[in-house]
Amino acid sequence: MKVLPDCEQHMEYRDVYTCLLHRYRHILGLWQPDIGPYGGLLNVVVDGLFIIGWMYLPPHDPHVDDPMRFKPLFRIHLTERKSPTVECMYGHRGPHNGHIQIVKKDEFSTKCNQTDHHRMSGGRQEEFRTWLREEWGRTLEDIFHEHMQELILMKFIYTSQYDNCLTYRRIYLPPSHPDDLIRPGLFKGTYGSHGLEIVMLSFHGKHARATKITGDPNIPAGQQTVEIDLMHRIQLPNVENLCNFNELSRIVLEVHEQVRQEQQQQEDRTEDSEGARPPTEKVWEPGDRGAAALKEEPVQFVLPVGVTSRNEDYPRTCRMCFYGTGLIADHGFTSPERTPGVFILFDEDRFGFIWLELKSFSLYSRVQANFRNADAPSAQAFEEMLKNIQSLTS
Repeated sequence: MKVLPDCEQHMEYRDVYTCLLHRYRHILGLWQPDIGPYGGLLNVVVDGLFIIGWMYLPPHDPHVDDPMRFKPLFRIHLTERKSPTVECMYGHRGPHNGHIQIVKKDEFSTKCNQTDHHRMSGGRQEEFRTWLREEWGRTLEDIFHEHMQELILMKFIYTSQYDNCLTYRRIYLPPSHPDDLIRPGLFKGTYGSHGLEIVMLSFHGKHARATKITGDPNIPAGQQTVEIDLMHRIQLPNVENLCNFNELSRIVLEVHEQVRQEQQQQEDRTEDSEGARPPTEKVWEPGDRGAAALKEEPVQFVLPVGVTSRNEDYPRTCRMCFYGTGLIADHGFTSPERTPGVFILFDEDRFGFIWLELKSFSLYSRVQANFRNADAPSAQAFEEMLKNIQSLTS
């Protein structure tokens, strides 16, 4: 395959393949950097004569439907002597000397050998202001919420420690199946004062899960933020009654109690017994879900009074709703617990979740990007990947 422009006749195709593409083939694809609770999403691609590591960033809060942002972290190319050179792209002073170590097939690390290129003449204050504009698209004076200011400053101080050395672990995109409610993949979601975060939606038989690829000090990257019970559909009341939070809470808590009773029955009965199902439960057989979601007529949707949302521009119609649980915790991922909520399917590319206990709403929008070398070799490999990234922050 020809990968060189015609002007680069001085470099043989065989040299590029042997010394660059073949040597670094194991780092192509999607990776999660080990940045404590914050995580991240790195995509390593071949781009002409370079292998480039692009860090993908969510759009500025709260514009969840905007496209992803990305910036280069490193690049690899051949010198005239046909030896690969690694350059760090961090900072604002151009490419500089770096190093890559492939620890094993699904793990590698990068190191910057000239960290002075990361520093700014104005010191840490200028670095913080620049980071804030890039990360949040605003100044600290624009953010009036004191708790949000503390979270932003904490993230800057923490992530700045990793500007010279990072370890990455491979992640896969979830396998897709015709029975899936919607196409699985990566989504951007709103998380209150923490801003926008990236989650991975995957389907596992009777359940769907949203796993954090980026995270925060409360619920770190790698944790399962939302679980959807596809066997328990919720029929929302009409718009007038939906405005009443107590009415929605009553409906969800009734299903929550049903689920608890069924789990208890499952533990008590033998494998051969059927166990009674609640009469209000709608059972979705495998093979029905994907087709049913597309055929459902949209119904009006509005957030109940008192439920907060970072983005008021949410869809006003939805297709389906299911019972689910969301993971909440105190700072430092202490006292984690799963609490009931509502999963709302708006369309193929957007869904939401109402956190009953927090009286909060998260809106998720699909990441519209094509990632190569990111498919899991098997369903088992994907499940193992989920367990591995969760264990790092448990």
